[in-house]
Amino acid sequence: MTRHNDDGRWAQRFAALWERCRVGEASDVATIHAALCSRHEEPARRYHTLEHIRHCLRELDAAHLAEDIGDALELALWFHDAIYTPGAQDNERRSADLFRSQAERSLSSTLLDDVERMIMATTHRHPPRTRAEAWVVDIDLSSFGLPWPTFLRDSRHLREELGALDDEQYYAAHARFLRGLCARHRIFTTDLFNARYEHTARTNITRLLDVIAAGTRL
Repeated sequence: MTRHNDDGRWAQRFAALWERCRVGEASDVATIHAALCSRHEEPARRYHTLEHIRHCLRELDAAHLAEDIGDALELALWFHDAIYTPGAQDNERRSADLFRSQAERSLSSTLLDDVERMIMATTHRHPPRTRAEAWVVDIDLSSFGLPWPTFLRDSRHLREELGALDDEQYYAAHARFLRGLCARHRIFTTDLFNARYEHTARTNITRLLDVIAAGTRL
C-alpha cells in the first residue's frame, strides 16, 4: 500500500468516527483531519508524530472495546497530542481546548467532557481515575512495552524533541518520570495491557534508568 493510500485510509477512518459521533452541525471533517496531520508533522516533533497516533489507534483496534467507550477514546487519541510545544506544561490542556473548539457545534456536551477528561489523563501526572482514563493512559504508554530497540529509538526521539534542555536537566527530569511510573503498583491499569506489556515495560524502564545512571547519553 502506498503512503498516499494509507493516508487516505486514516482520513476515511477519522471522517467515519466523526460522523458516528455527530449529533449537531456538520463539520468540514476533511479540513479538521488535515490540520491535525499538519500539526503532527511539525518539524520539532520526533516522537509525538502521526506514527505515534497511528500506533495508538492500532492498539485501540486490538483491544476490541465496546463502542460506548471506543469512539470517545478514539477521539481522545486523535487529539491528545494535537498541540505539542517541546517542554511546555500545558500541551494537553491546549489540545483539549482545541478539540472542544473544533467539536462543540457537532458533538454532544457529554462526549466533549468525556474526551477532554481522557486527553487530560495523558499528562500522566497521576494514575487514571476512571475506566476510560485507564484505557487512554494504557494505550498512550503502550510503546514502553515494545521490544528494547523500538523503546530505545522512541527514547532517543523524545530526547531530540527536548534538545533545548541540557543533558543534566533532561535526564534528571526524565529519570524522575520513569521512576514515578515504576513506583506505581501497576504501570498499566487495565488487565489487557498489564498482561501484554507490564513486564517488558518495567524491564525497558529499568534498563534505561541504568543507562542514564551510568552517564551514557542517548
